[in-house]
Amino acid sequence: MKPILMIDFGSTNTKVTAVDLEQEKLLGTAASYTTVQTDVNEGLNNALALLSEKIGTLEYEHRYACSSAAGGLRMISCGLVPELTAEAARQASLGAGAKVMKVYSYQLTEDDAEEIEQLSPDIFLLTGGTDGGNRDSIIENARILATIPKDFPIVVAGNRTAARTCEKILTEAGKQVRVCENVMPKFNQLNIQPAQNEIRQVFLERIIKAKGLSQASQLISGIMMPTPAAVLAAMELLSKGTEKQSGLGELVAVDVGGATTDIYSMTDGLPDRLNTVMKGLPEPFAKRTVEGDIGMRYSAGGIVEAAGIAAVCQLSGLSEERVNQLMELIITHTDTMPTTEELVKLDFALASLAVKTGVSRHAGTLEKVYTPIGEAFMQTGKDLSRVNKIIITGGSLIHAGNVDRIAACGLYDMTEPASLRPQRAEILVDKQYILSAMGLLSQYEPDIALKIMKKELESYGIAE
Repeated sequence: MKPILMIDFGSTNTKVTAVDLEQEKLLGTAASYTTVQTDVNEGLNNALALLSEKIGTLEYEHRYACSSAAGGLRMISCGLVPELTAEAARQASLGAGAKVMKVYSYQLTEDDAEEIEQLSPDIFLLTGGTDGGNRDSIIENARILATIPKDFPIVVAGNRTAARTCEKILTEAGKQVRVCENVMPKFNQLNIQPAQNEIRQVFLERIIKAKGLSQASQLISGIMMPTPAAVLAAMELLSKGTEKQSGLGELVAVDVGGATTDIYSMTDGLPDRLNTVMKGLPEPFAKRTVEGDIGMRYSAGGIVEAAGIAAVCQLSGLSEERVNQLMELIITHTDTMPTTEELVKLDFALASLAVKTGVSRHAGTLEKVYTPIGEAFMQTGKDLSRVNKIIITGGSLIHAGNVDRIAACGLYDMTEPASLRPQRAEILVDKQYILSAMGLLSQYEPDIALKIMKKELESYGIAE
């Protein structure tokens, strides 16, 4: 037996997953409260003790880890034009596993500098201008960032003719700076991988220490990465497969947490209709978006605000007065579990609307336009209509009843004809909560990770 251990230091729970590489199978999983306020090793040891009760005490050959503890990787990015370099910076940040707190466009102001200081990001991504294009804005933004007393690393990924000037300005101000290739070297051409690599490196060097994980990292034998980046890696592997085995093809994954809702899509999302043209930047095949205002507890109010209380009442069968009372309870006491019939009904409604809202925001839209040669369509974002698999993960979903009905809320709705959500899809549920672990394992043993995911993801049939 060659057992290895994957660890996910989550904001709420630390999850551990054991895998036997020789038999290519999952040995077991366990979770315990993340003790980030004291010592994360305490929560890790508690989770390991629970795992040992299930599978016995094992000596692990390797330990790999990811983390979203203490808020995860909090980033701010800045670009030039909102629809172009600013959007490219946002995509680079999200794809690296970050929680994007703010995206600025054009030139930063003194008020922006004060806001950035208050937000206190873990990393700042500075972009702007194509190579050989506008260089004044990114240089001026570097000067503004140089005045902020907060200590946070800055990744410069903009116009290459201005990058070294920005580096000099920031370094002389005592900032820690990394320079990499432009996220948009040419108009409408994305190049986000170099920036994502730098962001991950900063995470390894600084954020682990800042989040109190430095002692735990000594126990890790491989890379440590943000949890969303691990899930994104798992989704891409599950979609594309390896040289030895095929993947599942195009898919969408939904992870509804207590504070945020993460949506992942694996598809090029190109137009699937005649007379349709794309608007805006090309979409990456592997895309992640984060809805910071939508979650089952900390951000439950955001679900009601986005969907409307009438929708919550209709799905839950509860009166508006009762919904308001229960919402006050779960927002005030975020550890409230659905232990009563009314709370179960409310959680079903909140989860359903979180999935609907999250997928709707992630998916592209189609707009009918009229041209001199007749009717045409303008597509913004990804077309997910032909995606035929939806993966469900996250504690609030995988332990819920009627998970197939909840997942179906992410599908196309005739009342919103412009939304390019999936038409029909097979619902697959990550019942063992292993996707982040498999994303870690994919960095070393992709074939084994893929086999385990195919085996462990539970099908709930076709929804349409």
